[in-house]
Amino acid sequence: MVELEPVTGNPDQLRRAYGCFPSGVTAVCALEGEEPVGMAASSFTCVSLDPGLVSMCVQNSSATWPRLRRTRRLGISVLAEHHTDACRALSLTTGNRFAGVGWSAGPGGAVFVHDAVAWLECSIQGEVPAGDHAIALLAIHALRIEPDRQPLVFHGSRFRQLVAV
Repeated sequence: MVELEPVTGNPDQLRRAYGCFPSGVTAVCALEGEEPVGMAASSFTCVSLDPGLVSMCVQNSSATWPRLRRTRRLGISVLAEHHTDACRALSLTTGNRFAGVGWSAGPGGAVFVHDAVAWLECSIQGEVPAGDHAIALLAIHALRIEPDRQPLVFHGSRFRQLVAV
């Protein structure tokens, strides 16, 4: 039998448990006027093939999400294994998040990080409150993939790379 410990309400307990699950890392970006705005997100999930939908979770305290929420299109870049520095830059709370990050904007205002594994141009279909986060449901309008590139992986509070077995 597996012995479980009760959930205590201590966020560190859940953070350690969630850290056991590896996830890919995405950049969620758009133009606000002429300037890029964006953030890193590891809580990205594929939802539906028909219609094409993905989701991501955003902290309620995020100062970036309200800015992204107002844009027409969002660019989701699935970061590649060489994007560790770009991910850290996009996670900053102050300063220029795009310093040293190569990016391009699409005609609808979605911003994409160069040399990613995949890019999705999305719009917000809806949001669901979920504790200290919101779940954003995103409709996919266009995409491009580079399946030979390896993704960046976040696991155990560290960036990692996949190894074929």
